[in-house]
Amino acid sequence: MSFNIGLSGLYAANKALNVTGNNIANVATTGFKSSRAEFADQYSASVRGTSGRTDVGSGVRTAAVSQMFSSGNIVSTGKSLDLAIDGNGFFAMDDNGSRIYTRAGAFYSDKDGKIVNASGANLQGYPVDAEGKVVRGALTDLQIDTSNLAPKPTSKISETLNLNSTATAPKVTPFNPADVDSYNHTFNTELYDSQGNLHQLNQYFVRDTVSNSWTMYTTVNGRNPTDPTNTTPLVNNLPFKSDGSLDVDAMTAGPVTGGLSIGTDKTFQVDGWVPGHKNALGDWASNGATANPTGVRLDMLATTQYNAASATTAKTQDGYATGELSGLAVDTSGNLFASFTNGRDKVIGQVAMATFANLQGLTPVGGTAWKESYASGVPVVGEPDTGTLGKITGGALEDSNVDLTGELVNLIKAQSNYQANAKTISTENTILQTIIQMA
Repeated sequence: MSFNIGLSGLYAANKALNVTGNNIANVATTGFKSSRAEFADQYSASVRGTSGRTDVGSGVRTAAVSQMFSSGNIVSTGKSLDLAIDGNGFFAMDDNGSRIYTRAGAFYSDKDGKIVNASGANLQGYPVDAEGKVVRGALTDLQIDTSNLAPKPTSKISETLNLNSTATAPKVTPFNPADVDSYNHTFNTELYDSQGNLHQLNQYFVRDTVSNSWTMYTTVNGRNPTDPTNTTPLVNNLPFKSDGSLDVDAMTAGPVTGGLSIGTDKTFQVDGWVPGHKNALGDWASNGATANPTGVRLDMLATTQYNAASATTAKTQDGYATGELSGLAVDTSGNLFASFTNGRDKVIGQVAMATFANLQGLTPVGGTAWKESYASGVPVVGEPDTGTLGKITGGALEDSNVDLTGELVNLIKAQSNYQANAKTISTENTILQTIIQMA
């Protein structure tokens, strides 16, 4: 019996050495989770399944090799498709039709634009619809669309400005955009047509001290918005209340020519704009593009008339030119953003994550990956940074969670255990030889 006891101890010590050696070998493996050998003693049972008080155990057995799913250190790499999980969860991967799960987030783009790992497994996530909204349903292979971002014609412009209440009427009349003495303040705002061509919305402001109002002259590229061959501007009146706020109910088109129309929400509307350019003959004409089908909404409701210098403090517009893909980024919720040369960003997908009721039940399949099993339970899949799922850190990787110092200590302990069990067998052999010699 002693030989078997010592032999079981040798097996156990050897198992511990193997587990420790595997941990040490993977100390630099991204996303690796260390293991530990767990042992249990053995007792021989009688016919009725009971053991006496004087029974001696029959050795040791390996009860389990458990994996430690604690997080490793997150190290920044600067590579946009390197992803690390801060918290619970796994990346879901499609490996030739088989679903596997991993914490190793070193991903790349293959020839088809799909996001894959070094083994060629596809990163799973949620796609986006035509409007760029994430569709959370069945998982799909995440893919980078490298096509250009189509231009968007401007549909809304918002401006915040102050017109100086102490300004006097211009020295020169009538208004002439070429003469700076014929107006008090001017600025331009970018806007785009359907082909992504850039244009300038020109606005000039002339003080009317008699009526406590301002006259606004509007052109696009210095031309009439509805007729690029005409330089006559559109004219609107901007009346103000005694508190300096814009009197939206009293706004009307100016007396000289037609002005911008006024919507029910009291914003101006640039209707019927015909994008123009200089043709081969040097004459202004339509450039073949169109404006936004619903026109351009010009929101100036925040305009004030205070005793301060006339100035534009903020302006935005929602159009843009064609853009080429220039970069990628992933936020903490797993949203995959594509950046374009025109300064725009858009979501092209969302990384999905999975977790399990019993992590110890996962089946390791190599390559720092696991598969679900009956013991692990079915995966709970969702968005990062929701529920029990961790956050995504873009441009970073999760190191192995192996504690090298602790593993070296375990190595010494396993070696000592192996030597001690070998000594048990050696001692039993000496006793056996003594008995044989007595015979």
